[in-house]
Amino acid sequence: MKVKTSITLSRDVLETIDRRSGSSKNRSRFVEQAVRSYVAQLERSEADARDLEILDRRAHSLNEEACDVLEYQVIR
Repeated sequence: MKVKTSITLSRDVLETIDRRSGSSKNRSRFVEQAVRSYVAQLERSEADARDLEILDRRAHSLNEEACDVLEYQVIR
């Protein structure tokens, strides 16, 4: 379901939207796709930050485990 809203944009942003929206000239579709893309990017960045925090917390034990595996492979 679509909901009508009103936003205020600078003239240069609006001109860019008009140039980039192609032959359809559908500003609403263009803005919605841009916002969806930006939100998806934010969510990926947040997930990456969470993953990095987990890896940082576990780095020491993960490195020890990797060393054990490598040592086992060299001995065998």
